Amino acid sequence: MKLNAVTLAILGGCELGLCHNVQETGSLEDMWGQDWPFTGIQTFAHLPHERCLLNTDLEFDVGIIGVPFDTAVSFRPGARFGPEGIRRASQRQTSMRGFNFRAGINPYQNWAKVMDCGDIPVTPMDNHLALKMMGAAYDNLLGRNSSTEKSTLPPRLVSLGGDHSILLPILRSLHKVYGPVSVIHFDSHLDTWAPTKYPSYWHSEESEFTHGSMLWLAKQEGLLSESHNVHAGLRTRLSGTDWEDYDEDDEVGFHRIQCDEILDIGVDGMAQKILSFVPKDVPVYISVDIDVLDPSAAPGTGTMEVGGLLTRELISILRKLEDLNIVGADIVEVSPAYDHGDITSLAAAQVAYEIITSMVKKGPIESSIVERNKNQSSSEAPLLQDHIERPRKVLLGPHGQSLEALEREQVVFDSQISLL
Repeated sequence: MKLNAVTLAILGGCELGLCHNVQETGSLEDMWGQDWPFTGIQTFAHLPHERCLLNTDLEFDVGIIGVPFDTAVSFRPGARFGPEGIRRASQRQTSMRGFNFRAGINPYQNWAKVMDCGDIPVTPMDNHLALKMMGAAYDNLLGRNSSTEKSTLPPRLVSLGGDHSILLPILRSLHKVYGPVSVIHFDSHLDTWAPTKYPSYWHSEESEFTHGSMLWLAKQEGLLSESHNVHAGLRTRLSGTDWEDYDEDDEVGFHRIQCDEILDIGVDGMAQKILSFVPKDVPVYISVDIDVLDPSAAPGTGTMEVGGLLTRELISILRKLEDLNIVGADIVEVSPAYDHGDITSLAAAQVAYEIITSMVKKGPIESSIVERNKNQSSSEAPLLQDHIERPRKVLLGPHGQSLEALEREQVVFDSQISLL
């Protein structure tokens, strides 16, 4: 019998072990439980997903929460689609291939239960209501127990924005647990502007809440550490004809590291400078505006500034902060509509992974650190009512504003009560 070429090829392949002798006797988990990067429902890094806000009995140690809110921006919108974009870009991360060679651990296969908590369904119709919704959601998530028996503190949250204004409700909720926190703020902008800095005659309570004023508002409410906060990666233009923006930033309580400094002191120097401002025995919050990166690495954002950090520089700096007591973090201002090939979302997903790694590697936050921080801050942190009742000339600083400017500033302070 003559065999044709096709038959010979098949027989030869079988001899080489290429025939499909598939074994279908494994467990269902073994056979169907693992996804390819392009399969499955898009949760962050293919992590287990729960709508955590609907299940108040659910316990976890690190939760990823989306905050699709972007109606407090001053330039390009679109960050409401950031959580979806970051999750999409995280699909090549899995628990199977999650070992972080920089840190020496796999954060997804360790002591911590890490999960995707879905999104906060924030209204885009009313910023005042949105602020209340975000606050209620964070109070909910931070009002429960973590899953590990080694901790008496709530789970830690990594928030996917959304514009940077989401930081204000986060800090409010964190304050109820930890007291004032130290903020490490990676950004090209200060975000410590008083609301009246924005050049508009028209003013309302809602207009005070923006992605450039939330740290100023947080200071007025006593949510920030008095002196252990730092900006890293600054390079934006300033207001007016002098250094007034920096004077007011000093009053909010921030140290500043310009992006250009990395040319002289390098990655190690920038990380060490951050650590010189932030002690290891205080609760620390890391906030990453993706526009801290150069537009060549992160074009998909709302307020780009040229001359930023490279992605590898930011990652390397973050890795050097892993000994801090990180109680929460956010990655914000990702606007996928302006992205190219998902490179901005990919950078944001990697930043989230690095921060999660640091949280897990450090282990549970010690309750003694929190108690010491609360006791120390109780006599130092200014109360909102104190700010409102203090004389205008003290509240507004030495810059000699006009009477009209003073009156507008007073409106800002008076409205703080209604924002709470």
